[in-house]
Amino acid sequence: MELFLAIFSVLLIVLSVLPFFRNQHWVFRVPEFMKIQILVLQGIVFTATVFFAEKDLWFWIVNAIQFALILYHLYILIRYTKFYKKKAVKKKSTASATVKVISVNVYQFNKDFHLLHQLIEKYSPDIFITMESNSDWEKANHKLERDYPFTEKITLENTYGMHLYSKIPFVKSTVHFFVADDVPSIEAQFQTADGHDFVVFAVHPPPPSPTEETTSKERDGDLLCVAKKIREHQVPSLVIGDFNTVAWSVTSILFRKTSELIDARVGRGILATFHAKYWFFRVPLDLLFHSPEIFVEKLETLESIGSDHFPILCEFHINLYDTKQEDEVKTLKPEEEEIVEELIEEGIKEESDNREEIATE
Repeated sequence: MELFLAIFSVLLIVLSVLPFFRNQHWVFRVPEFMKIQILVLQGIVFTATVFFAEKDLWFWIVNAIQFALILYHLYILIRYTKFYKKKAVKKKSTASATVKVISVNVYQFNKDFHLLHQLIEKYSPDIFITMESNSDWEKANHKLERDYPFTEKITLENTYGMHLYSKIPFVKSTVHFFVADDVPSIEAQFQTADGHDFVVFAVHPPPPSPTEETTSKERDGDLLCVAKKIREHQVPSLVIGDFNTVAWSVTSILFRKTSELIDARVGRGILATFHAKYWFFRVPLDLLFHSPEIFVEKLETLESIGSDHFPILCEFHINLYDTKQEDEVKTLKPEEEEIVEELIEEGIKEESDNREEIATE
């Protein structure tokens, strides 16, 4: 029993420490996703060692480190709970009408098309975005175009297809391939009926994992390219999609500072979206960031559509004259700017043959 607790304690300490290293191999990056699960297990193991382990020097060293890491994880995660103070969103007379957006990774091999259609009918968003949508999904969703006539479609069979459907007309729409010619993102500019301009960026970079990309180079480079592009915009912007990282990761922090956007999850909850079928392994991979002129009224996960991800819904309004969120914007330090440029360069240079294998299966 004591040996098991000692080994498990050391394993949890190692998993907690690995993300502190800048190495982009999946071994170092995947533990970032597991912070909630690691924290729960640390609490259990810490308690068990107090009651069942011999109180020798090894006990005090390991438990002191474990306790420090528990406090660290709590410090990070408390921001993503409702215990963290968040200014209430009050809609003022100068605000736009409310805009509703749904984003969902549909899982390319999921054939429950009708569940997505029921979801869209139920919530009636102004805009909805699908990721991993291939030719089968595009064909199935054609019926929705009666209500969503404005579309941008990137139909791919490599699990990185992406489709955007909207009731609101585009001012313009652009497809980007920042780090690879088979990993798209969509940039769409809209204008509400009451004259408010805004941009929606839909993203889905490849994840680092033992079954997909060996490193996070493409993911990091792609997201940071998006962040730099957004910083050029003079209109309110919102980024949504399957980021394949979590809000507290180093990549997300650099993304937030580079784009000068606000993390919508802060003060609203963890809102884990993946894995839909295994509750203990759920993590928040589908993220949302927005400029300070965008005020999120509602952010929530929705019911399953048969995918491995839950859909995420956001309702927001735009107000150029309300400045109360500006103090939430963080910017890059000079040394962080160098890191961002380095990560973008590495992401562009990285080549993957994994997606070609998926496409030809």
